[in-house]
Amino acid sequence: MKLMWHRHSCLCWFLVCINVSAAPRIFYSKYFKGSVPEYVSITVERNGDVVYQEAKTDDNPIKLHLPDADVQELFGLADKLERFQHPLESGLKVAHMGTKTFRFEDGVEKHEVEFNYSSDPLAQAMWDWFERIGESERHLIDLERAVRYDKLGANDALLLLQITYEHKRLVAPEQFLTLLDRVAKNESFVHIARERAAALAEAFRKPAMTPQEKTQQ
Repeated sequence: MKLMWHRHSCLCWFLVCINVSAAPRIFYSKYFKGSVPEYVSITVERNGDVVYQEAKTDDNPIKLHLPDADVQELFGLADKLERFQHPLESGLKVAHMGTKTFRFEDGVEKHEVEFNYSSDPLAQAMWDWFERIGESERHLIDLERAVRYDKLGANDALLLLQITYEHKRLVAPEQFLTLLDRVAKNESFVHIARERAAALAEAFRKPAMTPQEKTQQ
């Protein structure tokens, strides 16, 4: 009898440990043959940690961190979409836009849905979030490549980064600061690139305005 109770206690403790250690996460992937890149996956943890990959076996993924407000918005959208327990495909006759996957994981709970195009505004909002993350990481990859191997092309990479920022599509801008400071302080880059890098770094370092401050502008 004591042995059975002991086993039962161990099992309960094991299940408790699983529930404690497992944190909610949202997974997104997109496969579109012929696009660059063809495959992208993004995993967002509840604590804001994000992993961006351009291959299922990517040995060197990009890691970034989202502020709490962004994480709250993403997980709020997932909850409104009932954690992807229902189809999102519109059923409309539209061009193939790539196979997209949303997956919600929370311990033993796991729900996944695939679609080409969704007319659901909530699904579109979540899709746009991941598109913006993907755009941001492509800018990071392109800027890093230019800084290392194409100093004359760095200004073009910085201009595209600036445009994305001005259109409010840049995610986690602080991840660019190391590269921007490197360009701004290095005279081997053309003057306009150094000026642009310094201006972007200054803008990215400014604290984000609260909703109240935005309304007062």
